[in-house]
Amino acid sequence: MKKIVSVVICAAVMASCSPTDYYQGPVDPTTEDVINNEEIIENAENMLGTTIDPNHDWCTTISGDVNITVDATVSKVQLLAQVCEISEDCPSYVSRNGMVILNETEIDGPGTIKLHYDAPKENLGFYVAYTTNEGMMVSSVKDNTASITDIAKASTRALEYTLPTGEFKIAKAVESYASQRNWNSGELLYELSDADYKKMKMRSTEWTDEFKSQFEGIVDECFPNGRAENNLPKVKESGYYNENSYITSTGKEPIIVTPVYKCDHPQEYGNEVYYSEIYYYYFKKDATIGKNQSDTINFIKALPKYKLMPLNKCFKMNGDDDIVKRFGSFALLWFGDGIPSAEDIANGNVKGSFDFPKDYQIGFMVKTNTTWDDYRKQGEVYCDGRMNGDINTNTNYNFSSSKMSATDPRAAWLTVNKKSMLCWESGTDSDFNDIIMEVEGGFTGPTPPPSFKYNTYIFCFEDTFNGDYDMNDVVIKAKRRNATTIEYTILACGAYDDLYIKNINEEVSNTEVHALLGAEPKTYVNTEKGGQVRDTRMFTVKVDKDFSILDKRTQPYIVDATKHHEIHVSEKGKAPYAIVIPRAFNYPLEKVRISDAYMYFNTWAANHEKEKKWYNRPNTDKVYNK
Repeated sequence: MKKIVSVVICAAVMASCSPTDYYQGPVDPTTEDVINNEEIIENAENMLGTTIDPNHDWCTTISGDVNITVDATVSKVQLLAQVCEISEDCPSYVSRNGMVILNETEIDGPGTIKLHYDAPKENLGFYVAYTTNEGMMVSSVKDNTASITDIAKASTRALEYTLPTGEFKIAKAVESYASQRNWNSGELLYELSDADYKKMKMRSTEWTDEFKSQFEGIVDECFPNGRAENNLPKVKESGYYNENSYITSTGKEPIIVTPVYKCDHPQEYGNEVYYSEIYYYYFKKDATIGKNQSDTINFIKALPKYKLMPLNKCFKMNGDDDIVKRFGSFALLWFGDGIPSAEDIANGNVKGSFDFPKDYQIGFMVKTNTTWDDYRKQGEVYCDGRMNGDINTNTNYNFSSSKMSATDPRAAWLTVNKKSMLCWESGTDSDFNDIIMEVEGGFTGPTPPPSFKYNTYIFCFEDTFNGDYDMNDVVIKAKRRNATTIEYTILACGAYDDLYIKNINEEVSNTEVHALLGAEPKTYVNTEKGGQVRDTRMFTVKVDKDFSILDKRTQPYIVDATKHHEIHVSEKGKAPYAIVIPRAFNYPLEKVRISDAYMYFNTWAANHEKEKKWYNRPNTDKVYNK
């Protein structure tokens, strides 16, 4: 039961106050002082179970402007913030520092534009993504400025490698796991000698720290870690999978592959990536024209697969996990067409050349060799999902727990600043970040740009100053879609009172919240575990270019027409009866205090300098997550 202390600010008799009669514009933000702010804070401390920092402003967001210089190649810019996330679906052994869109705009010519932002205070930096006629480019924001010229030159560089010398011959052929399981009987995989792989490894020129940070944010946002993410739909949405996953040789330069990241967690999963090996295969560009899918699969199955690198020549057995670094480079070798014969291999006649001819399609495969899970995680997985029919679906092997279909790919391309990355799902959680490798040099191929989510702001209201602090009496989501568009979504109403939301649009202002959500009066809407899930309501609003989520004049607030008062976002020195969270946020279940739903909320409430990212760590049993 909520303890209620009301103040009447309607000039007429309470029983005759309608929302339209009542609402005369925003009241003085200090109106709650009439109710007795000390009593409000005392109630909050009793409910939350902590003292409240008297200097707390409850603000988790900052605002500002960035000046962005573009040239004639740019058609759109997106202002990004990199943010650290710690949530229930992010494994504890990895970081997640994704990038989110704060603002964006179309570009109609060269010059300098200004974009406003609201962003989480606890961010790791600001960036600008430029959509250009050569793909997506990303630069850092420094001193509130960014320019496309900062990255244009750095992104066009010649290959910086000294190719290994000497002869490189196929030393042996080993039976594939697919052959051992009668999925592709007689298939052999071809390898150099261990000594040759040691000689094949080239020193990699390291990325700058700035680009490492950009890369981490881009990958973490596009393919975040965690089984709950299931990033496979994103891979398919790009269109660059299966038959569209191949690169095409240009014949002009060597093709170089460099591992840049692994998510192995060897202590738990037995060095899966460390024991894996990268393979490739190739065929003439027009070789599959006219073939149906079955014939194409059989054709590719019959091709020789060549080992490019053992990953234990790149990574440490119990290290290098969740680290962005260039771990040594290997160049693809051309061994000619046809299948090497046992006699030619024995006589050392199957020699490789770094001069890869023009117009060959090149595909990649990972051979996973770990002994963990009683050998059930051994097998070959392909970028081309049409080759994964058995490994994805056979229940005798752990790969089937990924729930991938027979033709789902095991890798995805991602390109930024003209760098092409192949992001692998070599395990079972479909997050596509087990192994990431950069591919560069003499090829053309898939160049899908990264895609980012819009940053989300969640407004959480109590319907009275002396509430129960489940913070779900009204819940509103806001997203800035571009410089002049805000998208508001009414998510929930955990109150019996008649409530109205102001500062969105006329329909919202004049329609009681339960009715907006299609519910009966005096009911809980989208706040109860196991309760009926109601459709949310989304409204798009045009705003000025300098609009800010933090502007008190334009922030949503609620009118309680039952108790006849307004609730605005809490200010410094007040209790947290209305707050804004600058990230996607699962609000507490009905009658669950926010201090119980978020274990570090009270630490932050008692000292505004501590646990500023408390909203990333929910108690999953006590938050609404439909």
